[in-house]
Amino acid sequence: MTVASDPTLRVGARVLLLNPADEVLLIHARDPDNPDHHWWELPGGGQDPGEKLEDTARREIAEETGLVLDEIGRKLWTRESRFTYRGQEHHRLDHVYLARTDHDAPQVALRHTANERAGLIERRWWSAAAVSTCRDKLLPAELPDLLQALFDDRFPITPLTLTA
Repeated sequence: MTVASDPTLRVGARVLLLNPADEVLLIHARDPDNPDHHWWELPGGGQDPGEKLEDTARREIAEETGLVLDEIGRKLWTRESRFTYRGQEHHRLDHVYLARTDHDAPQVALRHTANERAGLIERRWWSAAAVSTCRDKLLPAELPDLLQALFDDRFPITPLTLTA
């Protein structure tokens, strides 16, 4: 009998990126092998060996959105998740940072991986009100409440720990 081993933990960084109108940038993605499984998530991805998490956040934003961030703000939360994607089990620990941008158009060329291209549906700026009425799956599911706490200046100073 074979026992499935736990997937290796992949550490990454994501960014709650706000524009001057306090809209948040979300990426609409899907599992290419299961197109009915789709969700909205913050941009970001896996940390490269030896890379600081803030540098991961900057690199991933540039690759996925073409936006260049000079400054990464404070860490808002970490989120550990286990999920199935493309028929494989995954285990992630994402560190989520706050950042702002004045740009809405790419400043550098996008550099999506083949996997990202296969799963990308669209990128869109969302108001907090629109996020709170979104009927699609949000990652994290608590995103509407987290945004509201941030905008109401009720967000804890110490990063939160979320699990999925």
